[in-house]
Amino acid sequence: MKRWPKLFTNFRRHGATGDGKICKHAVAAGLALAAALVTLPALAQSFPSKAIRLVSPFPPGGSVDLVGRLLAAKLSETLGQQMVVDNRSGASGVIGTEMVMNSPADGYTLLINTIPFVSNQFLMPRVPYDPLRDFVAISLAASAPSFVTVHPSVPARSIQELIALAKAKPGALNYAAAGVGTNPHIAGELFNLLAEVDIVAVQFKGGGPADMAVIAGEVGITFGNVSQQIGHVKGGRMRALAVTSAKRNSVMPELPTVAEAAPEGPLRGYEFDTWFVVAAPKGTPRSIVDTLNSHIRKVLTTPDQVKFYQERGLTVIASTPEEAAAYLESEQRKWGRVIRERGIKAQ
Repeated sequence: MKRWPKLFTNFRRHGATGDGKICKHAVAAGLALAAALVTLPALAQSFPSKAIRLVSPFPPGGSVDLVGRLLAAKLSETLGQQMVVDNRSGASGVIGTEMVMNSPADGYTLLINTIPFVSNQFLMPRVPYDPLRDFVAISLAASAPSFVTVHPSVPARSIQELIALAKAKPGALNYAAAGVGTNPHIAGELFNLLAEVDIVAVQFKGGGPADMAVIAGEVGITFGNVSQQIGHVKGGRMRALAVTSAKRNSVMPELPTVAEAAPEGPLRGYEFDTWFVVAAPKGTPRSIVDTLNSHIRKVLTTPDQVKFYQERGLTVIASTPEEAAAYLESEQRKWGRVIRERGIKAQ
């Protein structure tokens, strides 16, 4: 408010002509400033005034789609406007992510993404976005590990038996991945490199199709997210050998971690966790980011929702925008280093 006197002093000094007529440019500038000062608070107060689109850059059936739909259902209730999940898959998440980047920065087109958001740039010759430069992080919603799962016909009931089978048949075993650089692909290649085996990746257009290929027996192995596979495992359509996190998961506490299952070998350091971030195009007003963040944290942190997510193998995070941005930056460094050191390539 202290600027107002100076503003009007300058206007009086420079905004009038010698004959007392007001300069048209000064009037236009003053009106534009006043409109801006009025519009910003009004924008924050009126948001949202229509449906919000949450873009999942992967097909239905995968973990990103699952978390997006769980979140959108609750946010539709608290925001008072429908939040619709829009699957725009292709190129390991690049197509949908680029679409959001090029959308208006008004809070009505959002992105939910995971590790390929920060790892694609290290795997592909050209990625049209930078996750830190071209987006504003709203919140890390949740995280979850993956299962190492096999079709029931695969003669391996433990990680040790799977390694022995892979070493006995180098290059003969396949695992289903959700696209180059996706979570199952990275998890599988880390397993290959640390276990010193050669299980060949077969790429599908998303985690859902990858799971269906294993259930059908077309591919023997996969490294799918716990949240998307728990129903298949409990239904006997897949057999889980281990969980990829550092600690056991509450959804199947009897299942060992990969590191526990192979304590004497190089896999004792194996760890892989997936996270899910909600982001918006760069330039989205901070007031809108804060509104969305507040609602995300509100819906995720209730005791019933924490339990609901745990029952699906997910851990609620519900971070602030600053925490989400810092985490994306650290994950970008981490996966850039891992991909370079391990020689993981887009093929």
